[in-house]
Amino acid sequence: MTTPAPSANQPPSRRIAEELRAAIKAGHLAPGDKLPSERALAQRYGAARNTAREAIRLLAEQGLVTARHGSGVFVREAQRLFRFGSDRYSRGNRETGLTPFRLEAKRQGKEARIDVVGITRERPPQDIAERLAVPAEEESVLHRENHYFADDEPVQIGSTYLRWDEAQGTPLTKPRTGKDGIYGRLEELGHVMTRVRDEITARMPTPAEATVLNLPSGIPVIEVLHTSLNQQDTAFEVSRYVHRADLTGLLYELSVE
Repeated sequence: MTTPAPSANQPPSRRIAEELRAAIKAGHLAPGDKLPSERALAQRYGAARNTAREAIRLLAEQGLVTARHGSGVFVREAQRLFRFGSDRYSRGNRETGLTPFRLEAKRQGKEARIDVVGITRERPPQDIAERLAVPAEEESVLHRENHYFADDEPVQIGSTYLRWDEAQGTPLTKPRTGKDGIYGRLEELGHVMTRVRDEITARMPTPAEATVLNLPSGIPVIEVLHTSLNQQDTAFEVSRYVHRADLTGLLYELSVE
């Protein structure tokens, strides 16, 4: 790798980061390759070690490299776990006996794990209350929070909200809800999913979300606010999914009316 002529308009750390970024984009540094150490980079560029450290931090903020404790800094694998929005709730997929996340992970050769971290009766956030048509000032919903992993890497947080007056006393209040997951139990309550609405936004994570998802500095999240509607076109379940943007892609194929 040759060192480019320095630019008077850029600090040394940014010049080092730009060259390394170009090497990654060109494939000279491939996914999984180990970057030179801070000491080696400092010697190569005639810079201080803290300058090299800052350059690596800039690359990490761009989601291009990741540090492995005790091993060094490596070029990130460009792997994404796609969330197939248009058919993930189809009856054909339901008949596999797998939840949407487990099915998507299996199709992409990944090992899925779902940790149920909370099942509580509580007051809903305002946007959830509006969609479920329940009081925001009362403990009117059951909140199920799950953490999702692909190959043991955290990829999303799921917060599902159901009307408490429907969920109480049913398997929906238990960690294991049985065959077909929560949608099977909701169908037994008379809610046949006929339409879904996904509201998608991008934002920076909260500190709690960054911790759960093990997010490198500077990586945003994709939030999907999912609403399930039944045969009466009434919302019966709302879920807020927070995805790592660097490990998630959304694919929607929709008919044009």
